Parts: sequence; structure tokens; C-alpha cells
Amino acid sequence: MTLLKIAQIGNPILRQKARTITAEELASPGIQRFIDDLVETMHDANGAGLAAIQVYRPIRICALEVKDNPRYPYKPNIPLTILVNPVLTPVGDERFENYEGCLSVPDLRGKVWRHAEVRVQAQDRHGQPIDMVARGITAGTYQHECDHLDGKLFVDLVHDPTTFTTWKEFARYREAEVREHVSAIVARYGS
Repeated sequence: MTLLKIAQIGNPILRQKARTITAEELASPGIQRFIDDLVETMHDANGAGLAAIQVYRPIRICALEVKDNPRYPYKPNIPLTILVNPVLTPVGDERFENYEGCLSVPDLRGKVWRHAEVRVQAQDRHGQPIDMVARGITAGTYQHECDHLDGKLFVDLVHDPTTFTTWKEFARYREAEVREHVSAIVARYGS
């Protein structure tokens, strides 16, 4: 496997809209190797997810996994999930606010609003259908990764710029409060 370079904020690739891939492309050895590299890169960077466009491939694929993540120690675990051509649809109008960070926006976090529940429709890496509902913090992670596929970064959604913080200052001044907040969201929505 190969570690891939992660594009940083300011790189025009991050503002592109990723294209849908075909079943034939997905089945190709090249795309299957790319998915392995995407996952390996996400793991190496301690990401909760990584979209193909973040590694200079503007195709609609993203990987998600949270497993006792050191960057997000308070996030509920998500099993390794590959989404191909995902479509997210809000379920209801309920939303929550939470701090987010991004591998493409190093050393910065800020508060964004996310839908509390989203229907996730996609294919897995083998072309099998995925149709599920993600809730709470997990729903926020799905929305964050799928936003990348439409050329959006979390910084676009921060409604109050005074919430921007570096990782060090977040850990120092806000993490304890965020842990309680996340626990309340998990208690309410399950994940």
C-alpha cells in the first residue's frame, strides 16, 4: 500500500465537485488499490474519515472509521466503512452543534451545525448497496466526509468565527466541555 499526500486548505482540488464513478471503474484493480491506499492514509493520519478528493482524486469515494481515535478520543467508534457515490438525506429537522477538525485544515477546529439523523445511500467497495440511517455524532462524521465530495470544508459551515481554535488550545480550554456535550448527544441519539 501507498501513503497518499493529503491536500491542504487553499488547494483548488478541495473546492471541486467529485464525479460519480461507474460500476466498471469500481471493480477495477486500480480503484480497489486506491481504496486500500485511502484507508491506509486515513489510518496513518489518525483521521476519522478521508475523502478521495482530499488525496487528489475527484471521485465520489470516502472512507470512515473511528476506533479509539487519538484525535477524537470522545467520538463513538464507527466500523471501517467505504462509501461509493454516497447520497445523504436529512431525516427530520433536528440538528446539533459540535466542534469539527479536518486533515485538510491542519491545527484548526470550529463549531458547525449538523443534522442529527441522515439517511445514507451508497455502494460499498464491492458495489453492494448501503442504505442506513446514521445518528448523532456518527451522522456528523458522515456529513463531514460527504461534504468534501461537493467541494465543501467544515470551515464553510462555522457560523461563529470566535469558535475557531487550534488543537492545543482546544485541548486546553474546550475539550472537557466538548466531551460532556458529545456524551449528551450520544445518550440522545445513540452514536
